[in-house]
Amino acid sequence: MGHVRGCLFPDDLFYDVEANVWVRPEDDHSITVGMTSYACALSGPLISYTPKKAGKSVKREKSCVTVESGKWVGPVKAPVNGSVLEVNAVLFDTPGLINDDPYGEGWLIRLQPDDWQGELALLKTGAAAAAAFEDKMAEDGFEGC
Repeated sequence: MGHVRGCLFPDDLFYDVEANVWVRPEDDHSITVGMTSYACALSGPLISYTPKKAGKSVKREKSCVTVESGKWVGPVKAPVNGSVLEVNAVLFDTPGLINDDPYGEGWLIRLQPDDWQGELALLKTGAAAAAAFEDKMAEDGFEGC
């Protein structure tokens, strides 16, 4: 389990560091996507969750979900190209679950990637992810979770 400046980054996940999202490959070849604990710390307590609908195509680095906190409204960018398979319906009523459990019950969407093997190289995991997040936090002047 990786920690960077008090933020948690589980070693078994893949990360799009610039988009501040995590990716978990599933047994059915889909992926689950969520916000990192760092993204949650930056946004503050979330009060709204608006995902793309199931069946919609999403493009890497384009919005797949919009979230809102008391101080910020913004996109969560897709880590890969693909199609939305499922949204986390629980979050419509309890968007704060994203902050409370970002790597568990607070997941955002499940995607069917267009080219998982081709885009996997764009993501980081383990020590490489931790080092990249440390650099990003230093660049952003972020003190910690």
